[in-house]
Amino acid sequence: MSEKMEQILKLVAEYITEKTKNETWEEGDWVKYSGPHFDEKEYQAAIEVLLSGWLIFGENSRKFEKQFPALLGKKHGVLTNSGSSANLLMTSVLTSKNKLPEKYRVPVGSKFITPIVCFPTTINPLIQNGYNPVFVDVEIPSLNLDLDEVERVLENDTNREIRGIIFAHVLGNPPDMDRLMSIVEKYNLIFLEDACDALGSFYDGKRLGSFGHLASCSFFPAHHMTTGEGGFVATNSAAIQMAIASFRDWGRACYCNTAKPGDVTSGTACGNRFKNRLDGCEEATYDHRYVFDEIGYNLKPLDLQAAMGLEQLKKLPALEQARRDNFNKLYSIFEKYQDFFALPKATEKSDPCWFGFLLLVKENEHFSKQDFVDYMEYKKIQTRSYFTGNALYHPAYASFREDGIGLKERYPNAHFATIGSVFLGTFIGYNDEKIEYIGRCVDEFMKTMVEG
Repeated sequence: MSEKMEQILKLVAEYITEKTKNETWEEGDWVKYSGPHFDEKEYQAAIEVLLSGWLIFGENSRKFEKQFPALLGKKHGVLTNSGSSANLLMTSVLTSKNKLPEKYRVPVGSKFITPIVCFPTTINPLIQNGYNPVFVDVEIPSLNLDLDEVERVLENDTNREIRGIIFAHVLGNPPDMDRLMSIVEKYNLIFLEDACDALGSFYDGKRLGSFGHLASCSFFPAHHMTTGEGGFVATNSAAIQMAIASFRDWGRACYCNTAKPGDVTSGTACGNRFKNRLDGCEEATYDHRYVFDEIGYNLKPLDLQAAMGLEQLKKLPALEQARRDNFNKLYSIFEKYQDFFALPKATEKSDPCWFGFLLLVKENEHFSKQDFVDYMEYKKIQTRSYFTGNALYHPAYASFREDGIGLKERYPNAHFATIGSVFLGTFIGYNDEKIEYIGRCVDEFMKTMVEG
């Protein structure tokens, strides 16, 4: 490292240290539900990569791809530019034109079970790849998919059109994974495990992400760790990893980016770049980097994102512990109000690293969910609804509604989630001062609404 670079990085550290030292919170400032937790290390890593002149997927990205899969209980993985892209890639790979294991070859037109309360990027990749979602209702209070209904749907699928299941663990809290995996095995389903909200969560001692044939994760700023934008697909198969990387990299046949990224002036990983590879054009000696196996995308991250991610991995134990601790502190605030709120509860055998603190406002004569949200937001405490509620209420998915059946009647729990769900944050930025303020505001709200 040059002396000039050392000076730049030292100044960056001084700037960030001074900036964060002067950051304070007091009543009247927003209590944000989540956000990035950086110190000077992430900024130094990003700037060092930026000034190196190498911007796209590179050495840091390869290093991250080797370190991260174990955190989802997998052996291999592909870094991408967002968690949404990760879900798109782990669905798209099922359409691969390469000779993948039979389990991973799912014909277009097949059906996938998915909970109707979700985030759009669980549903959208199915539709975008020509698959058909089969919606099931959710359980209360977890909002995880209703496994009783899953079994009924599969029992009635006499033509065996349902080939897979995809869902996200709700704010890090899984369903009954023993039962879920027995269903997957019984019906020979492919399981796409959306762990975007569940990094650091466990079920029966196993990491969430380790159960699915493929698993995804997100590094959006609100998540457990962040690279600004970013995501990951994990697998136990090196062949599947290469196919996913191809879809990520335009559909490129060349596998060098999984072994040696980018700058071909120093050679390629295979050392065999120029050969005849074009079907029907035998006279062409063609650059393998411009031969395409799949109809892919460009969903690569910047290398500076990976450099930031490597620093975030070092902080991950503290980030995860803060979420568990803050969940418990919020629970102590709300447990005395269980007549009015259905509180989150860890599934039996699970140890969630909570993405948020989920509340369901029960039907009562004193206040609605919106009354609670309005008060919290007035007090500058950020809230979030649980994503779509019933997704079929949204215009994007109106074509999937069943004729003659009311959504409220067909999916009663999803309707309850739509009108009653709200969550608060749990991230490391929730210090004791902010949590004490939340507690006072909740008590004030309840006193006003219930006692008048």
